[in-house]
Amino acid sequence: MDEPEDDRDLDERREIEGDDAIGPLLRRLRGDLSLRDVTKRVGVSSSYLSEIERGSRRPGVNIIRKLADLYNVDAAELMKRAGRDPHIDPFSDEAMEVERAYQYVLADPVFRVGTRPDGPITLKTKRFIVEMYERFANKKLLE
Repeated sequence: MDEPEDDRDLDERREIEGDDAIGPLLRRLRGDLSLRDVTKRVGVSSSYLSEIERGSRRPGVNIIRKLADLYNVDAAELMKRAGRDPHIDPFSDEAMEVERAYQYVLADPVFRVGTRPDGPITLKTKRFIVEMYERFANKKLLE
């Protein structure tokens, strides 16, 4: 038997399941966080995030994922709202960008990825490794 949702869970679900475009939704999800706080955590400029929230720019897939993680909401739902396909084509620009960045990380003699995987790794794992490298090396490799 399912446990009843508390009011906060229901409010959070309503917040992302409405008809809003991506910009106003992101503004509501930001809540009391300042634009500057969000931009520091996500790695974009304040003007870019402001344009997204006003609806004059459409965020890229990587930015959507970072915002979804920050706001603790479903990235696929945010992608749908932004008009992006949540299912990644392995030959998409995003997948190619992640692969290029991942190869850059592997080629950096200063940065060593713990144990090298024996088999193929997912795009999500490669993205995670690249994002950790970006933080460690203070370099921006992805959008």
